[in-house]
Amino acid sequence: MLVAGSIEHPPLASPPASPALGACYIVGSGATGAWTGKSQSVAAWTSGGWRFVSPVEGMLLYERTSGTWAAFRSGAWELGMARAAALLIGGQQVVGPRAAAIASPTGGTIIDSEGRAAIDAILSTLTEHGLIGS
Repeated sequence: MLVAGSIEHPPLASPPASPALGACYIVGSGATGAWTGKSQSVAAWTSGGWRFVSPVEGMLLYERTSGTWAAFRSGAWELGMARAAALLIGGQQVVGPRAAAIASPTGGTIIDSEGRAAIDAILSTLTEHGLIGS
């Protein structure tokens, strides 16, 4: 259930009617039925019925419907978020810590409106993606 653990869906408040043997779920808030009182636990359907594991800080489960991860942090499940200090592709860092804001161009003796518009669009996109401050 927890070795290379995966869950079938985002958290659910009530158990599915016909779970597959070995299927796992995160029990959501306000749990009902066989899951009452097990909110935030990992529930697994076994040949002997439901088995529950209480989450621990840093627990990580693959969420199959979205292809993302569920991580237990600070007493709650985070779904679909990735945390890292850097992103490396082919051994090369492509994203690192957020850089400071970059001011739009001003001044100069010759003003290129198209060039400035392109630079402003690039800066805006970098800011929207969180790569530079605003």
